[in-house]
Amino acid sequence: MASELSAGGPPLNPAVAPLAWMLGTWVSDPLGEGEFPSIPSFHYKEEAVISHVGQPMLNFTFSASNPETGKPMHRECGFIRVKPGTNQVAFISAQNTGVVEVEEGEVQGEQLTLTSHSLSRISFAKEPHVEQVSVLIMKTQYTAALQIQIVL
Repeated sequence: MASELSAGGPPLNPAVAPLAWMLGTWVSDPLGEGEFPSIPSFHYKEEAVISHVGQPMLNFTFSASNPETGKPMHRECGFIRVKPGTNQVAFISAQNTGVVEVEEGEVQGEQLTLTSHSLSRISFAKEPHVEQVSVLIMKTQYTAALQIQIVL
């Protein structure tokens, strides 16, 4: 993933300083790969925008699209918080599929590891239902890597 960070805006709240490395717009390169039991394997382009407004949390939007047609696919938005005085992190998101999740984990340098703490969904969400999500986000000198494992 490549990042582009814009200057300006309010100062970063010190509570989220351990996550400052995540700020910016990140675009998947190479394309992401998805696989679910109910549909054929697929590729997607992912754009992650992580920002702040000076509050003690980061804001994010993740948007996946078909790399050939540009048609929107998966979308989610939410917040990333750090428990003050610790390296504990909470990731709160709402998805266009009707899933709302809370993931918790730790930030260690420029690596964030999260596991779902709670998942809720609308009553008419498509199956198969996601039961657990694990996420690893890490930054290297020039790029970031995102790995997501979903348990159905």
